[in-house]
Amino acid sequence: MLQIAAELAEFEHWFSPHFADGFLGMAQRLGFLDFTTPGKKWVNRILSVLKSRNVKIDYRGRRGPYALIVFPTDLIVPSMIRRTPSVLVQEGMTDPESATFTLIRRLPFLPRWLASSAAYGLSDAYSAICVASEGYRELFVKKGVRREKIRVTGIPGFDRIVEAKPRPEEGKGYVLVCTSDARENYRYENRKAFIRRAMKIAAGRPVVFKLHPNEKLDRAWNEIRRHAPTAEIIMSGKAEDLVPECSVLITKWSTVAYTGLALGKEVYSDFPLEQLKQLMPVQNGRAAREIAAVCREVLGVEEPELVPEVAP
Repeated sequence: MLQIAAELAEFEHWFSPHFADGFLGMAQRLGFLDFTTPGKKWVNRILSVLKSRNVKIDYRGRRGPYALIVFPTDLIVPSMIRRTPSVLVQEGMTDPESATFTLIRRLPFLPRWLASSAAYGLSDAYSAICVASEGYRELFVKKGVRREKIRVTGIPGFDRIVEAKPRPEEGKGYVLVCTSDARENYRYENRKAFIRRAMKIAAGRPVVFKLHPNEKLDRAWNEIRRHAPTAEIIMSGKAEDLVPECSVLITKWSTVAYTGLALGKEVYSDFPLEQLKQLMPVQNGRAAREIAAVCREVLGVEEPELVPEVAP
């Protein structure tokens, strides 16, 4: 969002962590949504980042109304977004479609968040949706998103993957295993089987587990120590920063798989490899600029002309 705002320099920008209103807003305030992005832990983390960037903050959008809202998920849509021109920007990989997703497609009055990000885009509560690739365009159309609202722009966090540079040789060759927060989101995962499968793929090579930041870290640590006592465990930082050094990448359904594919790594995922290749975010290096153009399209304004500097 910060990158997109930088490409819309002619406008005034205000930022807010994700939030809910109505019944879900009450649940958020009582702490029942702490396992999701509107939860206190994530809100405080995002506020810290925004303050460090010295940008204007309007938590819950109370200073509105606004001319345009740009937001990254529509599983929970505050009422102010529904009554304002808006652009939804894909944030990463969507979860596999489950029985809950099928139920929501048949009974659209059910809350989309029950199906997690598998139901991404189904709110139709936006003027346009910016997606990572042509593959995702077709996937979202198949799910039920209106084709005429979709713009293929790439996504800023994943449109320069190929520019990542490997680090020094000392870490080269390890197997990187990125865990998921499925259980924290009330989905089933056999973590014991996942760890053992990773160790079998590693076949004696060094193994590094990168824990998902939304996990119960103590539980995940103890499970890995029990079933893979020789593995290294990393609990903080970005998984994408570790991929250039590894030779093999193992995930459940994490967007980091795209980083591995773009850098030519051997990748294992719960998604079929061919499907991931079709969905791979476009590597155009200008996703934020493309999304900014969609924002101006929704607003019905032209990109301002650059005035050449005159030497004094």
